[in-house]
Amino acid sequence: MDQLIGVFDLFRIGLGPSSSHTVGPMRAANRFVESRRGVRAARVEVTLFGSLAWTGKGHGTEVAVMAGLAGMRPETASPDAVHRLPAEIAAAGVLDLPGIGPLPFDAARDILFDRTTPTPEHPNTLRLRLLGGDGAVVTEETWFSVGGGFVVREGEADVPGTAAPLRYPFRTADELLALCAAHGLTIAELQFANECTLREPAAVRAHIAAVADAMDACIERGLAQGGELPGGLKVRRRAATLAARIEEKRRRNIGAATEAMDRASLWAIAVNEENAAGGRVVTAPTNGAAGVIPAVLRYWRTFHPGAGQEGVEAFLLSAAAVGALAKTNASISGAEVGCQGEVGVACAMAAAGLAAALGASPMQVENAAEIGLEHHLGMTCDPIGGLVQIPCIERNAFGAIKAINAASLAMAGDGTHHVSLDQVIATMRQTGLDMHDKYKETSQGGLAVHVTNC
Repeated sequence: MDQLIGVFDLFRIGLGPSSSHTVGPMRAANRFVESRRGVRAARVEVTLFGSLAWTGKGHGTEVAVMAGLAGMRPETASPDAVHRLPAEIAAAGVLDLPGIGPLPFDAARDILFDRTTPTPEHPNTLRLRLLGGDGAVVTEETWFSVGGGFVVREGEADVPGTAAPLRYPFRTADELLALCAAHGLTIAELQFANECTLREPAAVRAHIAAVADAMDACIERGLAQGGELPGGLKVRRRAATLAARIEEKRRRNIGAATEAMDRASLWAIAVNEENAAGGRVVTAPTNGAAGVIPAVLRYWRTFHPGAGQEGVEAFLLSAAAVGALAKTNASISGAEVGCQGEVGVACAMAAAGLAAALGASPMQVENAAEIGLEHHLGMTCDPIGGLVQIPCIERNAFGAIKAINAASLAMAGDGTHHVSLDQVIATMRQTGLDMHDKYKETSQGGLAVHVTNC
């Protein structure tokens, strides 16, 4: 037996702005309510600890928890319905928990931000309680939002993915490459075979197509929007203006030398502006890094003739294999390892995917991923105001450009190189352990304190 982490885990259609601070808490709250149907209670109380307490306001954690308690799920909830919910609850003074019933609710009283209690098991911790009329605890659960929308209930093993008798089990990149060599498979073919131990091939292909379509749709929505992003930083959306400037440069027959780079940056920015606004995005592998893979995938489709669905599958399957290695052996959570685990891993996944779509060998794909991640090592997660805006949006643009460059460099060689992907992932994990908490999604250090929040 082994654990499958694949395209269904790493590419989830959900809501912004954060997979760990929005999607995860919504999913945990929803599962708590689902497991408590029929319980009689007078109140519900949620306490946020650690990073969820420090940056929960900016990441929309309160709203996500209310939505989850109300029965909404990130993969199906309407962004507009989620955004309306707090005002509706405030007006009614009641939150209706499916299977439990309407309970009096005041967000200021019933969602608590505890920034002092230690969180040794995980920095993204939340506790959910149902209380009786006398204030006594009827039932409670503690959950951990471990990155990428993954959640773990206290007492359960933090084993990512789904248990399955995989055809080609691997835990390291070295094992993955050995399997590819032994069986004459590409990384995408091997990953696809493992995916098919749980689902029919048609279902896997349908999910990949739906993910690619959702990524494209998010880019288009981002390109069409204007105005300011929510949250108080007064950050204006730039994607539409940037797109217009690129078109103007084309009309004037200038800028051809940088057009591919300009457009890749543009597409990443479009996605992450949508994410910052709480729109529909694909977690890839997190929301804070959601723009890198869609931008590089669009780059490949736009600038490489012959790009088709077979290449899309090779791209996302190879990317998933790399993301699984990072998730299994380190982390994709900014609260655990900083942004090296978010944009850094997204860059590695995108680089691997692009190389695979361009016909690279398994060794070249692994090399592309290694280059992409190596040059994000040590990157902190220090969002200004706790919002997934500065530096997050531009950081995705740079992650996309680095991914394209990493794939190009890897394909210029034969796949042999001095530093392995396994070594870089291990380094990322150790760097995250050594990194001070103030640089890991708490907004207590870095840009978050050295730039005026206004």
